[in-house]
Amino acid sequence: MLELRPLSIALALFMLFCGNAQASSFEADTEQVAAQLVASVDAVHPGDEILVGVQQRIIPHWHTYWKNPGDSGLATTIAYELPIGAKAGKIQWPTPNRITLGPVTSYGYENEVTLLTKIKVPQDSGVGTAFPIKAKVKWLVCKESCIPQKVDLALDLPVVAPGADAGTGSPLIELARASLPSVSPWPISLAYSNDVLALRMTDARLQSSGVKKVWFYPDEWGKIVQGAEQPWQLSGDTLELQMKPGEVRLSPGESLSGVLAITQDSGSGPVTRGYSVQVAGDAAVSEITALKSEVLEAAPAKDGEPDLVLASALLLALLGGVTLNLMPCVLPVLSIKALSLIKHAQHSPLQTRLQGLAYTLGILTSFALLGGVLIAVKAGGAQIGWGFQFQSPVFVLVVAYLMFTVGLSLSGVFSIGGSVAGIGSSLAERPGYSGSFFTGVLATIVATPCTAPFMGAALGFALSQPPAALLAVFFCLGLGLALPYLLLSQWPSLQRRLPKPGVWMDRLKQGLAFPMYGAAVWLVWVLAQQAGVNAVAIALGGMVIIAFAAWLYEFTKHTGKAGQRSGFGVAALSLGLVLVGGYFGVETTAATPLVNVEPVKSAEPYSAERLNELRSQGKPVFLNMTAAWCISCLVNEKVALSQSSVVDTFKRSGITYLKGDWTNRDPEITRILTEFGRSGVPLYVFYPAGAGNSTKPIVLPQILTPEIVTQAVAL
Repeated sequence: MLELRPLSIALALFMLFCGNAQASSFEADTEQVAAQLVASVDAVHPGDEILVGVQQRIIPHWHTYWKNPGDSGLATTIAYELPIGAKAGKIQWPTPNRITLGPVTSYGYENEVTLLTKIKVPQDSGVGTAFPIKAKVKWLVCKESCIPQKVDLALDLPVVAPGADAGTGSPLIELARASLPSVSPWPISLAYSNDVLALRMTDARLQSSGVKKVWFYPDEWGKIVQGAEQPWQLSGDTLELQMKPGEVRLSPGESLSGVLAITQDSGSGPVTRGYSVQVAGDAAVSEITALKSEVLEAAPAKDGEPDLVLASALLLALLGGVTLNLMPCVLPVLSIKALSLIKHAQHSPLQTRLQGLAYTLGILTSFALLGGVLIAVKAGGAQIGWGFQFQSPVFVLVVAYLMFTVGLSLSGVFSIGGSVAGIGSSLAERPGYSGSFFTGVLATIVATPCTAPFMGAALGFALSQPPAALLAVFFCLGLGLALPYLLLSQWPSLQRRLPKPGVWMDRLKQGLAFPMYGAAVWLVWVLAQQAGVNAVAIALGGMVIIAFAAWLYEFTKHTGKAGQRSGFGVAALSLGLVLVGGYFGVETTAATPLVNVEPVKSAEPYSAERLNELRSQGKPVFLNMTAAWCISCLVNEKVALSQSSVVDTFKRSGITYLKGDWTNRDPEITRILTEFGRSGVPLYVFYPAGAGNSTKPIVLPQILTPEIVTQAVAL
């Protein structure tokens, strides 16, 4: 986030209009949830380990989510900001409740819940000072609709001398500790097959335990069918609970973990207690084998073994990167760089080669950074994939501004001087190597919403591998993207075949502005899908201010020093307000529920329950996983899936068309992408007619034609 100290007053006024700024406190309220930060002590000693809790008081009929939200929802996240040397542990999750809405079963909390975290106080904390605890808390609260919300909480605890009374803290802490799952007093075993997962507990004490209800909450989605009944029976000293296996089948020797909630009679009524479960099974689930086809890709094996070896993944990544250059999102940037090569054809061969290397270095650096972010986010337990950053409305807004700014520069509205490491076309035209480097960065940014052939299997392999293998695949993907221009810059005989510089280059450069404007318009449309119509107004207003800032900068650049400073200052202030206002404005609009858009008439919204229902009935299903920011997806829907020949074939064959939207982060869609070895959209899967697992799913290529689709569903 930009820091504009000289403009603090103006910025504060601007933020008032954005309506998202609030001072941190130990408590904060939204319309549905009141949150507060509490601790197990009133003061701390140096070196203490304390418990801190975020309590949520939820209005009736609404709920937040457990660490595994179930069929829908998002788990609450807490990011603690602590003094240097302090450490925060993981969230300790109380036993959840089962929340059912129609066919959707979720796991979460109603009324109130306190999420505990252990915090280690540094040994060198100074007595007489304060130990500050800050927490950025995000949650999804749902009824019929869902609203993402976030608050900033803060709590200062005095540091007292060892031996001094630290106080008893909040009573909410002890209540929360009592709701945490405990170790099972009974031995638990697991048996599983294709049709059933069975947890068994054997202990003589069970006969007199007064068990009234039993339910298992798995730590991970997909291990069981959330909405299916879990019949149980107590026979003698053995209690058995049966569950229906989910889409993510247990591998041989794999453990099932979660919380077993048992409701028992007590003197004052029924009491539910949770018990932690971590148990390996004694039988294996049969696996689905892959179907090979000359036209179609094979569905990946589901036994946890990768379909590729590293060498094959590297080759596919290289080919996928080369093919990315033909995607509509990358082609304009590559054309700008080709124009730069023509313009500088009079330079020495060494300079031309170095320009190509600088461009390649910009791409490889960007892919390394992207791979590093993926590794870090994966280490945090999140499920993400290729193009994940476009699921952030703020990122989409910034890239839309970037594309619009590049278009203004290509149109000649302004040009960036040599003292500024600018972006886009101005950099591409600079004789310095920074121009080539940053154009490589720009090419990487605009390439991420596209998925090219060969990329899907390579990226799916990469995201299942250790960090070194993941980075190797990303480097090969980046090298493939850079390869055409790199070869052109290193091969003098190819350069001699390029047309001679002339006035036509300025006309072509100006013409290339329009694909950039088109990309900006498309990104604003994506923003509308993510954050609603108010975000569109924010984006368009920001573009007007960017155009004014660019014009003012260019107009005052040729005046005196005072005019230059004034023009640059006002332009910088305008851009700062655009970025800060856009950030807070889009974050605010994204926090409101969006209007449900009616899907295409021939498609139903995807859900795991609907897919399971159709497959259990033996009906054929065509699955389309897409996103508004995925250009390849939009092109495929236009040129193939919306064509009358495909639509008629679906109707004639009785095929149900399910469409999943990954525009915003959706763990349910991420899981099915992972199941098929994919890191991102598009994903096209055809399930032929036949009940259960009697038929094998067929994965189609990532670039479709009507013939490919009709041939696949006819097999």
